[in-house]
Amino acid sequence: MNRHFATLQKNSRAWIEVPAEDNGDAMVAALAEAGVEYVFFTSGSEIAFYQEAIAKARNAGRKTPKLITVTHEHASLNAALGYAAVSRKPAVTAAHVDCGTQHYGGAVHTAMHSGLPVLITAGIPPVAYPGSMRGARDGGHLWMQQRYDQNGIVREYVKWDHKLEFQDNAGLIVSRALQVACTEPTGPVYLSLPREVSFAKVEGARFPTLAQLGVARPPAPDAGAIRDLAARLVRAENPIVVVARSGRNPATVPALVRLCELIGLPVGQSAQRSYHCFPLDHALYLSAASLKNADLVLALEVDIPWMPGPDAPPDDAFVAIIDVDPAKGRIPTMEFTADLRLTADALATIEALEAEVQRLISAEDRRRFAVRATKCAALSAARRQALADDAQARSTATPIDPRWLSYNVGKVLDDNCILFDETIAHGQVHDYLPCSRPGSYFHNPGSSGGWSPGAAFGAKLAAPEKDVIAVCGDGFYMFGTPIHALWSAVHYKAPFMAVVYQNRSYSTGTLRLASAFPDGHAARTGFDGGYFDPPIDFAKEAQAAGAYGENVTDPREVEPALRRGLAQIRAGVPAVISVWLPRLLQKD
Repeated sequence: MNRHFATLQKNSRAWIEVPAEDNGDAMVAALAEAGVEYVFFTSGSEIAFYQEAIAKARNAGRKTPKLITVTHEHASLNAALGYAAVSRKPAVTAAHVDCGTQHYGGAVHTAMHSGLPVLITAGIPPVAYPGSMRGARDGGHLWMQQRYDQNGIVREYVKWDHKLEFQDNAGLIVSRALQVACTEPTGPVYLSLPREVSFAKVEGARFPTLAQLGVARPPAPDAGAIRDLAARLVRAENPIVVVARSGRNPATVPALVRLCELIGLPVGQSAQRSYHCFPLDHALYLSAASLKNADLVLALEVDIPWMPGPDAPPDDAFVAIIDVDPAKGRIPTMEFTADLRLTADALATIEALEAEVQRLISAEDRRRFAVRATKCAALSAARRQALADDAQARSTATPIDPRWLSYNVGKVLDDNCILFDETIAHGQVHDYLPCSRPGSYFHNPGSSGGWSPGAAFGAKLAAPEKDVIAVCGDGFYMFGTPIHALWSAVHYKAPFMAVVYQNRSYSTGTLRLASAFPDGHAARTGFDGGYFDPPIDFAKEAQAAGAYGENVTDPREVEPALRRGLAQIRAGVPAVISVWLPRLLQKD
């Protein structure tokens, strides 16, 4: 993220001056100067300045973001996250007062864990007496919307928050918000905008841009720690690197491939994965590998490096945790021990390790690494073959088996696809995917369901030439307010395909319940609260939004239906392919 902003630096630190008639003009100008392309917008009277200022700037021939209407704030914030993830640029949202802020909902949790720079904005109702100034109260509802601390709704989930005041330089505040959002560890910030302050008249605006304030460069690794870690990597017999979020920067992927191929270093995937950190079809990729035999674990931008239990690394294994926030200060309790916690940028660390390892290794080391790589490749190939065999053995099951569906999702993907994965473990989608290109795979970075429909729409805006696919369970799909993402996708000609695993079940209310209360009353009486059957017809819902919708019940039709969906999005029409699966813990 930071390398993008390095290109925006200007020679002069003198504040810029821009035409502005009110604070709204100044704020929009600051967004434009920062390179913000889109404001994901859900209407409110107190944020109408966005509409006016953007239209004014466009009519005057000045650069300005584009307003993107999203008809629900939850889908809007998720769209901003999807756009930021793919474009590697900051995104902005706008919502209506406290009500709209609450409608952002679980997407605020997702934003916190995403490591993405998003400026979340919301209006604040005016408190000025009716008629006393521009933007003052002019409706009874405005008293009802006033809160003691609107920012407090999201404060626990953002890096920084501010309420715009009359004495503030509005352009400066926007630049400052973006500076904090874009500085590692990158993440969401929140700016609330009282109507009378946003509407306040000014005679031009003068403020520092984001580039002039400067985005801090990510931390470089400590040289001594790199020397020690490289030496340990060379000596280790069973090292493994665990990944989750390093792929936020796609440049880390080929760098990590070089390092791993150099020393035959296998790659395991954290259970809490987020980004495409390593080619999923690479011979050194072992997916959810056990760490029980590891003598060195390198956790690279990972929140949860392993689950305690039989697959955790032994106590005498050397554990190195590399991250821009290796202590995970936003998580209140964290039990994982480590021998080295290194505050450093992932790419800089990988490159430094590669250079140091190259200096250390001998011919005998290379022979040893080759043996390990060959063994790892055999394990990887056997794993992939077993997965394929298992899926094909389920190819005639009715209702359709989730692994047969996952196998076919992987089968239809090509190098032009970007996939957003919001499924849970029993479908094993991740293990069937051939994604090798950096930036071709994303997983919900948090634990709040409903991210993928909005994220897929935002991603398509960022990469209009790509085929964007959201893969989601039906419970999370409904949480994602998909009708709003589909409407925006139709309206802005930004089509994506949603593949819905329709098992009509909550895993929390079935699998998790059965685990917590085996042979309990709820299990014996049918898991009341665990099912939503009969379900919504997602195909008809999609059609109502102007998208293509198809329900699939025949296992022979899974691949053809997916290809029909791809054909639709390539023709400019969003598509929803809903596939009928067995209910969890029940035979249908």
